[in-house]
Amino acid sequence: MVTTVKEKLGRVKSNLTSLDSQPLGRAVLVIILFLDLFILTAIFNGLAEHTRQLTAPEEYIPAACREIVIDRSWNPTTRIENLAQLVNGANNNYYYRPQPVQRERHPACSPYLDLLDQIKNDKALATSFDERQKAEREVQELQRRIDQLKGSYDTALLEAIAQQPEPASEVDATRTEFKQKTGRLNSLKNSIAALEETINADPKVAALWARLQSSQASDRQALLAELRSLNFWYPVKKLAMQLLFLLPLFAVFYAWNSASIKGSRSLQTLVSSHLLVVSFIPIFCKIIETVYDIIPKQLLHKLIALLTSLKLVAIWHYLIIALAIGAALFLIYIFQKKLFSREKLIERRIAKGECQQCGKHLPTGARACPFCGYVQFSNCPACGKPKHSQAHHCWACGAGQTKD
Repeated sequence: MVTTVKEKLGRVKSNLTSLDSQPLGRAVLVIILFLDLFILTAIFNGLAEHTRQLTAPEEYIPAACREIVIDRSWNPTTRIENLAQLVNGANNNYYYRPQPVQRERHPACSPYLDLLDQIKNDKALATSFDERQKAEREVQELQRRIDQLKGSYDTALLEAIAQQPEPASEVDATRTEFKQKTGRLNSLKNSIAALEETINADPKVAALWARLQSSQASDRQALLAELRSLNFWYPVKKLAMQLLFLLPLFAVFYAWNSASIKGSRSLQTLVSSHLLVVSFIPIFCKIIETVYDIIPKQLLHKLIALLTSLKLVAIWHYLIIALAIGAALFLIYIFQKKLFSREKLIERRIAKGECQQCGKHLPTGARACPFCGYVQFSNCPACGKPKHSQAHHCWACGAGQTKD
């Protein structure tokens, strides 16, 4: 079975790297690589557009709905600030963005999100929220300055007391600025209160507050259960949607490649082999991505929680160490035994005219290495002429030889 797999891989490699039993020229190789990159990019772009038709959990149950129904972070103290961030974020975007496709929303989210959309589209409300945000920023800056003035005023006052004969001009200047800042701060707070009163009086905002007050714990539990289910099954549905796009393309390239090989059409075999590999890459990547989304993000979290509860979390770290050692051994084997093996090294040394034993460059016509003394040639058993000692074939007759 292993031999069969190696033979098939060898044929695939030959189909990818040769044309009419000849190695690919540089110009052909560049054309093939550009074609591979273009097709791969086109596949991933089409795959993204195709997958975008599937409604994601964050679209079916948006973040605002989760905050309102599940987290319940929109209490009377924070609700205006939360609403202001949504409205200002939607209206203060200076870059053009195409209107997103309206997705299906969860029935428990629709009443809140519909009201939020109406509020975002109200220009008068948007102006009120913008003015409130500016006033809030100025209030924060004034408060910081007032706190600094308090410290400066106390220090200057003590210095003025210690130096009675001298005028306390610094104390007076600090007191004057403190009064000005405090007056401006009170004025801004009154403006913010008036703006919040205007916002709360708007029918759409009042309807949203009423909806928040009437939210039920049963809605929260139902939405939370469905969100968990969506997060678990969405990667599987996404993979099915992606394979629906990728598998027909892979099947077409596979059929073309098989027909080209049977018909001995070398040019079509070359191109179809590359397209077959290129179309397989997204399939492999998406399967790995789905496995990663399901196992580490779902099952591994539960496994770590279980080990932590049993006070056996050290087992997880032992497993990580073992996996790292296994991966290192595998990579060392691949690089040392396959990519940089002794056989590959000898081939490169013979091609470059170097010593087959020590790798140093040989003088022209040298039959032995002047550095290590290794004899570079031996007689071919088939034709009797000299051949490289560690070469697979004789360079005179081409007969296969075992290495001496």
